[in-house]
Amino acid sequence: MYCKIFLLLSFFIAATQPSTNWHLKENTRDHHTSKFSSKELIVRRGQAFVVTFNGIEQPEQNLTFIAETGPKPSKQAKTQATFGISSSVSKENWSAVLQSTSSNSASIAISSPANAVIGRYKLSVQSTSSGSSSPATLGTFVLLFNPWSSGDDVFMSNKAECEEYVLEEFGIIFSGNTHHINSFGWNFGQFQGDILNICLSMLDRSLNYRQDPATDVSHRNDPKYLGRVLSAMVNGNDDQGVVLGNWSGNYEGGKSPSSWTGSGEILQNWKKSGFKPVRYGQCWVFAAVLTTVLRCLGIPTRTITNFSSAHDADGNLRVDEFYDASGNHLERGADSVWNFHVWNESWFSRSDLGPSYSGWQILDATPQEESGGIYQCGPASRNAIKEGDVDLDYDCPFVFAEVNADCMYWNYDPATGKKTLIFSKSTTIGQFISTKAVGRDDRVDVTSDYKYEEGSRKERDIFKKARKKLGLEDKFDPTAPTPKEIEQKPDISGKFKVAGPLEVGKDLNLILVLANLQSDVKSVHVNMTAWSTVYTRRPVREIWKDSISVTLSPEEEKHFPVKISYAEYQQQLTTDNTIQITALCHVEGGIQVLVQRDITLDNPAIDIQVLGEAKVNKEVDVEVVFTNPINAEVMDCVLQVEGNDLLRGILEIDVPPLKAGEKSSTKFKLTPVETGSKHLLVNFSCDKFSDIKAFKTVNVID
Repeated sequence: MYCKIFLLLSFFIAATQPSTNWHLKENTRDHHTSKFSSKELIVRRGQAFVVTFNGIEQPEQNLTFIAETGPKPSKQAKTQATFGISSSVSKENWSAVLQSTSSNSASIAISSPANAVIGRYKLSVQSTSSGSSSPATLGTFVLLFNPWSSGDDVFMSNKAECEEYVLEEFGIIFSGNTHHINSFGWNFGQFQGDILNICLSMLDRSLNYRQDPATDVSHRNDPKYLGRVLSAMVNGNDDQGVVLGNWSGNYEGGKSPSSWTGSGEILQNWKKSGFKPVRYGQCWVFAAVLTTVLRCLGIPTRTITNFSSAHDADGNLRVDEFYDASGNHLERGADSVWNFHVWNESWFSRSDLGPSYSGWQILDATPQEESGGIYQCGPASRNAIKEGDVDLDYDCPFVFAEVNADCMYWNYDPATGKKTLIFSKSTTIGQFISTKAVGRDDRVDVTSDYKYEEGSRKERDIFKKARKKLGLEDKFDPTAPTPKEIEQKPDISGKFKVAGPLEVGKDLNLILVLANLQSDVKSVHVNMTAWSTVYTRRPVREIWKDSISVTLSPEEEKHFPVKISYAEYQQQLTTDNTIQITALCHVEGGIQVLVQRDITLDNPAIDIQVLGEAKVNKEVDVEVVFTNPINAEVMDCVLQVEGNDLLRGILEIDVPPLKAGEKSSTKFKLTPVETGSKHLLVNFSCDKFSDIKAFKTVNVID
């Protein structure tokens, strides 16, 4: 099970400063760390590495090794290990086993236990025969989690999954809404440049480390501890962490969250600024950066998108939304339902909960609610969420609500403070839960791993179980609707149908469909509004409003066209390209009916072509083509390009203004440095369109 890694060290006991040759190539190949661009040895725990010493006689009697990490290494905290040469490998402790000897040299296999603390170690050696009491420093190495080792908490038996969730630097993140799922590429870049050092410095800047450095370092053998600490450190709310969140729609003083294409630029900017939070991020940015950090440290991690995601601020497994008489979505109360929300799953065992709760664990770095006094979330066992075991660590009630909460829609009168239930729904929240497929650029639906089928008896039983565990079943809630309110039935039904393309630059055409469900005539007054929103469905600017009065004959259905022109919404749109349209129907003598639809408009397409074969260390041309689809000139055009092993850093190209209908062709050169399947990511912005994204797979050959 222990893989032998050969590291040749030229070492003379008499020398005060031994020289060390780490032989990185063989070493990193066997430890799945060859993608790191580091001159320092990087290995994984639970695997042996072989060190060859020169100028030693009787090494089995003369050598003692010291491996230590952290500011106050100690044997008790397992941050220091002292070990001589033994006859066999120890699974519980650090050990050194003599492999072979020749004249004045010896090869020794050094092994760390599968639960060793991860981080940067100093390795020293002491000769007991030389009479010297001070050990000689051989150098430093970095020890990471090892998902390929069966004794490790992060062990993953499926090797293809190890490749995807630890070694893959490209990802796809899903966005949009339940009607229309979009996706975009992301460069995790966990092996690039200085990223590993930045990830290690994140740990040393956490609140836990600042409060008690020695204890914090001693807990770094535990993925659940590290995952929780890093979920706090990725956001900048409590601890000068990596990214500052902003959901206002105004991103002055920083970069729009939708403009980022990878984690590397964000992490590098954080370091360059003296570790001040980078402006700005939203959920997918927090999740993508956390993916980078955890994959870098060796914990299998992926991004998850939950559509129609509940933010249950008061912990009652219910989200309340409020509308005024005109149909405007009111920002009242802290609950909300986001079009989508992105978090992480990381793979590790849960010895604190038991084997049935091991496997995928939910971590969320987006600062939504405090946990333990700071903005952190998880790890919550996905199995615990599915089974309604919301009393288990960590943050299970909040995550359970994100995928299971019931929705209540209220009419609120600001003048009187009176609220009236319009309707409630238990099947809205937690749909199309998505992640990238292993080894493919496809979407995989994992909703059934989070909950039983919506509307099934089992799903309702689990929901009741969760409420009971939280003490909600027997607790009086004065804000809850009465059974009579919940049971009331509307006289009419309504829906918005799409009647044209949903594209930025084109008019938005919808049809309001109203149907009389009763056998008598109904008079209805309809107040309609449309607002630009951010993806959290927070209203930003009013775009349009109208009202109509309708008479519906018994069981009659009527269609009413709604047109919102590009000129009406163009100046109001946020970078999320999202609009919420609402119709509040006041039925004479009956209850109100709320009809709403969240719309995500697509940006125009951008095309990437690689003009020739991509070969290692040979230039190849790339062409990016964009056609202006609107009847107006677009200006301030910028193309941003990045791609690991294809480009150094990020390429920014200014593109000339484009007249109506005009096509731009932008060419640049790549020089690939490694064979294999690589991804080129582009982001195009101008004054009329923000952050048009695309990616291209580039197969690089020798």
